[in-house]
Amino acid sequence: MPTIDRGGVRLHYEVHGMPTGQLPLLLTHGYTASSAMWAPNLAALSACRQVIAWDVRGHGRSDSPADASMYSEDASVADMAAVLDACGVERAVVGGLSLGGYLSLAFYLRHQDRVGGLLLCDTGPGFKADASRSVWNERAQASAAAFEAHGLGALPSSPEARGGPHDANGLAMAARGILTQRDARVINSLPLVAVPTLVLVGEKDQPFLAAADYMAAKIPGAAKVVIAGAGHASNLDRPEEFDTAVASWLDAIS
Repeated sequence: MPTIDRGGVRLHYEVHGMPTGQLPLLLTHGYTASSAMWAPNLAALSACRQVIAWDVRGHGRSDSPADASMYSEDASVADMAAVLDACGVERAVVGGLSLGGYLSLAFYLRHQDRVGGLLLCDTGPGFKADASRSVWNERAQASAAAFEAHGLGALPSSPEARGGPHDANGLAMAARGILTQRDARVINSLPLVAVPTLVLVGEKDQPFLAAADYMAAKIPGAAKVVIAGAGHASNLDRPEEFDTAVASWLDAIS
């Protein structure tokens, strides 16, 4: 599998499908997951375009550097740009699930010229209120502490987290450096999004239903799809419905 070196950090990525003239799709997984979470969807999504999936540092087959300062939102966004560069892709539809969706919004905020559409799956845009952000960050810190104390035994039961291999210390540092949030830049930028956007959420993904409604209302012209019977890993819980919704939207915006 191809890799790129980012200052001594090796990043794993995969390219599926052939160039077709349609914008490629860059997919970013959620926290504690990896590019393996997209396996059931790749055949359908890559039928008409290239699909690029990658492993965030600290996850999957990417490196887990021992230096905690090497994990951050900024580093992750720069990694996404580097993966696109390695694939020779100047502009793409950018999307992901959970943390991957948030990072996609952060990528758009920094690289608007490289984004032709946003796919936001079972995710949220961050928090305006400091108190709400603090609660989120406390949960992220608790996840980090659990991985330090229990190793990979602390992996959640959600199906997207089963792909690996993972490094427990890498996941702990990713929680502290990437999953935690510092400000309201991303959520405040939603009304300024000027590309086609699909907000997708599982019907049973209770923690993110309100976030999906909020993003769909704030992003101009955004479409929203609720996948019946699906939880947080909507692409795994109902892969056919997920693929149909995403492929139909991609066809429409192309």
